[in-house]
Amino acid sequence: MATSRWYAVHPIKITKGHQSSFATLSTLRFVNHKLCSPARSFSTSSSFWIKEFFPAPDAPSIHKTEAAWPHPLYTREQMDAVSVSHRDVRNMSDRVALTMVRFLRAGLDFVSGYKHDKAVALGEKDPASAAQKYAMTEKKYLARNVFLESVAGVPGMVAGMLRHLHSMRRMKRDHGWIETLLEESYNERMHLLIFLKMCEPGWFMRLAVLGAQGIFFNALFVSYLLSPRTVHRFVGYLEEEAVITYSREIADIDAGKLPHWAKLQAPDIAIDYYKMPEGSRTMRDLLLYIRADEAKHREVNHTLGNLNPKTDPNPFVSKYKDPNQPHPKKDIEFLKPQGWEREECL
Repeated sequence: MATSRWYAVHPIKITKGHQSSFATLSTLRFVNHKLCSPARSFSTSSSFWIKEFFPAPDAPSIHKTEAAWPHPLYTREQMDAVSVSHRDVRNMSDRVALTMVRFLRAGLDFVSGYKHDKAVALGEKDPASAAQKYAMTEKKYLARNVFLESVAGVPGMVAGMLRHLHSMRRMKRDHGWIETLLEESYNERMHLLIFLKMCEPGWFMRLAVLGAQGIFFNALFVSYLLSPRTVHRFVGYLEEEAVITYSREIADIDAGKLPHWAKLQAPDIAIDYYKMPEGSRTMRDLLLYIRADEAKHREVNHTLGNLNPKTDPNPFVSKYKDPNQPHPKKDIEFLKPQGWEREECL
């Protein structure tokens, strides 16, 4: 695993008679740079100057900052049981939400170079040509994941913020929705921080994220004011696509198409956040956790899309008379891919 501390190569003044020593030192520094520096995907900054992407804060008295929302524990069996699923369109609101997701999916595929459907179609006729033309590498997947997670945390924050302001303005209870929405946004940001420990985005990626986030935030802001149910259904369909993407990444690791990830250890930030056990801290294990998170967001938003946002309580933070019966929970013990219908949880 690449070291988390990156070093800069500083210039050294050369005095007469020390040219050979300097040459040796330069060679050693070059070799050390090549061995210790992690892969810096889609970065446009100079490769000669390397820096710690998450520098330690100037706070000597603070040892560690714990996660605001501790992550629920997932078992290996629960994560392996996560599957690709799709909720059928039932009304015009669902159709609008699904259409927008397909439109955004096409845009994200274009930006990240993700052409899985074309690869499958060509692979049936010419597998070698398909692999050469459309094969996804670790670098391409990282670019896609960083862009995806940089905007995935927007919906929960927008919905939580609007419900928070609405609760204060109307002086009414929110029935527990705010916490779940903000926790979802926090979880998506943690995904982004984890992937950023593996790469440093360049200027093009930063500009793309800046533009996408600005448009996405304002569009969701207006949409949630008009129809909260449509927005939650939209996010539910969006998370369906995220589950598909991470499932394909796991499948590519198993198929030997991502050799670097196959032997890569998860970053420390992921190990701490997920409380990953010893012996289960590989990149594949990490993708299982992230896919399970996306599957949970899929369930949560499809469920919230089935409820009355003005009067119904949030079933994911409610206490039930019989906790042993299947019901909505924070973890994935009773995961329901297409969401809980209103009569099932209320």
